[in-house]
Amino acid sequence: MVEKSHLLQILSPNFFFRTANVTGTIILPDDIALVMPGDSLDLIVELIEYCPLNLGLRFIFRESHCTIGAGVIIELIDD
Repeated sequence: MVEKSHLLQILSPNFFFRTANVTGTIILPDDIALVMPGDSLDLIVELIEYCPLNLGLRFIFRESHCTIGAGVIIELIDD
């Protein structure tokens, strides 16, 4: 769920999983260019470094000291 501000395709926020803080890139679906506060959607996140994750793990993502969204891992994709 997106909180406080809109979410664009080019955003690279910090993702917080338990005690880990990892930078990643958000990949929005092709038909969505902008996500507004209160919107819910499935998206893909590419993390820049390895982080142990599991299905059902909750996380938040922040940009410039502001929480901009929260979510739950529903699928893990191997590269």
